Amino acid sequence: MTAPTSGAYTVEEQMDSLLSLDLGARGVHHLYHAARERIGKPLVLAAAERLSQVPRRSTVIVTTGSASRGWVSPAIAENDGPAGAAVLARALSLAFEVIPVCLVEQRLIQPIGEIFKAAGLNIVSLEEAHRTSMPGGTTSVVVFRAYPEDDVEGQRQAAVVLDELKPSLVFSTERAGRNVHGIYHNVRGVDYGMSRARVDYVFDEALRRGISSVAVGDGGNEIGMGLISDAVSHHVLFGERCNCGCGAGIGAVTSTDVLVTAACSNWGSYGIVACLAGLLQNVELLHTPDQEERLLRRGVDVGLINATNGRVEPNPDGIPLSSHQSIVELLREMAVRRIRQPASHSKE
Repeated sequence: MTAPTSGAYTVEEQMDSLLSLDLGARGVHHLYHAARERIGKPLVLAAAERLSQVPRRSTVIVTTGSASRGWVSPAIAENDGPAGAAVLARALSLAFEVIPVCLVEQRLIQPIGEIFKAAGLNIVSLEEAHRTSMPGGTTSVVVFRAYPEDDVEGQRQAAVVLDELKPSLVFSTERAGRNVHGIYHNVRGVDYGMSRARVDYVFDEALRRGISSVAVGDGGNEIGMGLISDAVSHHVLFGERCNCGCGAGIGAVTSTDVLVTAACSNWGSYGIVACLAGLLQNVELLHTPDQEERLLRRGVDVGLINATNGRVEPNPDGIPLSSHQSIVELLREMAVRRIRQPASHSKE
């Protein structure tokens, strides 16, 4: 796959357009245009290029998930995010034998871990993960770590975690970041920072150290949205002023090297994987509609909710399961067509 040429409507741009299909009517196209202008190329391509450069057997930090109804119970989490993160972690494992380390809240390790297992990854310790490089066959694994929910400890642990893991890349999808006053908001402008792991500090520190960073978001309140803070403030509901009384909007201050916007964050991760499969000419990396159903129904089994209505159902962001499967199939078809396209046509 190649970067778009002048006047061309490339597969990567088609993928970007598909991801911006705004079924939830959030105005995601405003965020997309801001990110596209800032990054200078199709968002999925910029992200996939970053992922394609990770060294084999390196560690990649992944984060997703959050206590979507923390004011009710810190154990209630949403189903947008975990499936996308799991699919991306699987692709990196298959392509580069990387060790994904997922940072989440302690109480969410079990339910989110079940989604990763449904994607084909074994949950192991970091020590065990390093043994997968020994002779005897490859093993797809993921390591889960609980991250502090306290602001001070969250800031302190950022450097500790990066020093220990030495990641080649950090990746976030559908993970809330704090605003300018340190408050974590949902898209309704409500403070829902209670019982929330302060993982965004890891991304701040990674950016300072020059560690490659990629994020996916759909609402303006997620890690990575600091890259387009002006667009969030001007175009997102509650982007300029929230409902919690802090005097600011929901926009997250944490930035990343690449930001992929999407109408549903899971789709953003799927788009990155589809583009990566094209770059590497590897159809094995691609997500499938059948696997999408398996992941989202596993989310029901472990109690993940559709955050728009708070119900345990396989419809992230209020979009029916069948529509999610259709997006996956279209992304897959785009990637397969690009892989099969003769090299002489790659720049058309």
